[in-house]
Amino acid sequence: MKLRHSICFLFFSLLSLISMSSIALGDVRLPGFFGDHMVLQQDKPIRVWGWAEAGESIEVSFANANAKATADASGKWKVELPAMKGGTDAYSLIVKGKTSELTIKDILVGEVWLCSGQSNMAWTVRRSLNPREEIAAASYPMIRHLKIENRPSNLPVDDVAASWQVCSPETVAEFTACGYYMARELHKELKVPVGLINSSWGGTRVEPWTPAVGFQKVLAMQQIHQTVLERTPGSDLNRELIRSHVANTERWLTETKEALSKNLSVTPSPEYPQAALPFSSHQEPTMLYNRMIHPLVGYPIRGAIWYQGEANHNEGALYTEKKKALISGWRELWAQGDFPFYFVQIAPFKYGNESGAILAEFWEAQAAVQQIPNTGMVVTNDIATYGDIHPPNKQEVGRRLALLALKNDYGREVVANSPEMESMQVLDGSILIQFKNTAGGLKTRDGKPTSHFELIGQGSDGYQPADVAIDGDTIKLTSSKIQQPTAFRFGWDKSAQPNLMGGTGLPVGTFRGGTEPDFLNQIPVAKDYRLVYDLNLENLGQKTLYDKDNSQSTTKFSRIGYLLELQMQDGAEQAIFVTMPAFTNDANKIALPTVESGASFQKEIEDLQVFSNVDGIVTGEGIKTGNIEFWPDNYGPKNAKTVRDASDDTFDCGDERTGPARGYGSMQIHNFGAKQTLFAINHWNETPDIGIGNNSNGNPDWTFSGNASSYTRKRLRVFVK
Repeated sequence: MKLRHSICFLFFSLLSLISMSSIALGDVRLPGFFGDHMVLQQDKPIRVWGWAEAGESIEVSFANANAKATADASGKWKVELPAMKGGTDAYSLIVKGKTSELTIKDILVGEVWLCSGQSNMAWTVRRSLNPREEIAAASYPMIRHLKIENRPSNLPVDDVAASWQVCSPETVAEFTACGYYMARELHKELKVPVGLINSSWGGTRVEPWTPAVGFQKVLAMQQIHQTVLERTPGSDLNRELIRSHVANTERWLTETKEALSKNLSVTPSPEYPQAALPFSSHQEPTMLYNRMIHPLVGYPIRGAIWYQGEANHNEGALYTEKKKALISGWRELWAQGDFPFYFVQIAPFKYGNESGAILAEFWEAQAAVQQIPNTGMVVTNDIATYGDIHPPNKQEVGRRLALLALKNDYGREVVANSPEMESMQVLDGSILIQFKNTAGGLKTRDGKPTSHFELIGQGSDGYQPADVAIDGDTIKLTSSKIQQPTAFRFGWDKSAQPNLMGGTGLPVGTFRGGTEPDFLNQIPVAKDYRLVYDLNLENLGQKTLYDKDNSQSTTKFSRIGYLLELQMQDGAEQAIFVTMPAFTNDANKIALPTVESGASFQKEIEDLQVFSNVDGIVTGEGIKTGNIEFWPDNYGPKNAKTVRDASDDTFDCGDERTGPARGYGSMQIHNFGAKQTLFAINHWNETPDIGIGNNSNGNPDWTFSGNASSYTRKRLRVFVK
């Protein structure tokens, strides 16, 4: 089924290419998006191209300029006309071939911007703030809009049909709102026409908008580049995979025919190489570039605006690398230098139950894209609608995009960038941050104390809210809970809508600085504990091999502490430190409960201390609803100890040991009052289960998850007080 789908997709792609090339047998033709009401980029050579019969002479006239060309063997031709200044005059483009002539009317010369991304760029004026008033007032005939149809292709397409629309109350409702409001600002200020090429598609990732050469240019994208080459019909790698398959198939046919002639059994035919199957989804790499950007390449533009990221928001720093691929790929293929690329930072949004730090790390990755020359970012945390992934205030988004262009591309003396950290100092008891782009000084939008700054330091029990003192371009951060802060963060949550801004009202975006102490050193009580066991959980097996074992010198202790640290595949780190009154005076029985150690405990604990950086874990001291399940035995789900709220049907905080003693094995600490597994290490003899918090995809206590290999790092330390 999958192969048939891929073959059909390839068939239609080839049909598309055949239809494009058929122009060689007919009349002279221009690209499908060349049409009445189009806008050409001022101050750049005017490029005109098209198709005709091979060898046919073409004459092009525009304004007072003329140029001639001859169609090449494939039927393609192109000319360049002199650059022009923008203005209100309209012109006609006349293209003459041997037997046919084309005329395009009402062409303006001004500023052309490519508008791309996902739904927040595709979002229309009709669906944005104050639509009735905005539509009624949209009499701007010098603003023109071109919408590219949403269609993918697994091969680059040379042509695309689309019609230019003149901005009016009758047409503007379906314009890209971000693009339109930017264009309106530019038109009012520059007094020249503005053309918008809207090539956007809601819900799309960044990878499908990126050309193959973009992935090739970024080291972190080499795996994607390899996949693109393998799956692109006609590429060397794709042809080699298919040749190998053909050779294997021919060999199989020969062997099979011989086996049949001798009444021998035959083997199945070779499977078609999955790596060579063409992409089929519009979300796969290059698929939207090929159909929605490639036909436009070479059409002179001033620059591009981009609003996308929601579909990639859980990728952290990797998104920065993907944007490098997109931008460098577009710039190389357009061949007009490092044209401006301005983008919008996605807005605060709840994204279900996921950690608030995921979006914060993504905002940080978006901000890092500004390290690429001639780029700029619009911060939107002050104009969000938290429950709406499509904030309606696109007017302000467009205005801020226009500010970036006015400052960087049109020489206007405006403040276009949000305030950003220029430097920081860790002082005695405080952190001092110096800002740039403050437009006369920092202030708060609502006149209230500055929100969303947090500090961290030794023994601080994680990040704590900071007190903020503003002094012009600097702020001073302090906290009564932290004697010596070492790091800070600002707006570090998906819901963050902070109130700090510069003198012109542009908001400060999410950022952080300094050096965070490791998790253990953040815990205020940790200094009272001494290490007994240190175990790299990679070494779990039939015999427990501790990296450190101080049990022989550990004789008297009043409390026991367990520190579990895990690193996920994406680099995110989880940690939990749980302490409790000593449930044994034998240090040999406080680590993994093996048969050899004789450890076997199932009991309630009335004084838990819980510290964790994992969202949702109930933390605090004096928790009275703890219990432990430490044993080497098999166990079943029956709530034999009648633990409150435990299930008889699910492996959770009230399971029953069933024997034999050398069985599955459980090392679990629970807070049954919160219906929460604090951490679990099970089945360490074979395929371990490890987790912090409840397992959301199976038994809450991680039984049968077999997930230990999913962590890139895992470490257990046991302490005593």
